[in-house]
Amino acid sequence: MYKYEIIIYRDNRDNICIAEAPELSGCMAHGKTYNEALDNVNEAIVLWINTAKEFNDPIPEPKGTRLMYALLKV
Repeated sequence: MYKYEIIIYRDNRDNICIAEAPELSGCMAHGKTYNEALDNVNEAIVLWINTAKEFNDPIPEPKGTRLMYALLKV
């Protein structure tokens, strides 16, 4: 089982949440809510890995869990 870091951020202009798995090049998804974006990126991760397997491309090992917060006051 793979456990990749997922970064989720809010796009206020389009009023959506964007989720990405930075260890898997180009693997990202969006949703109207945080949970929808998380569900969609988990599905994207599965598709990314299945496609890599199909084409015998390398699948990066997860670097481990990393949790970072940033609080910006503007």
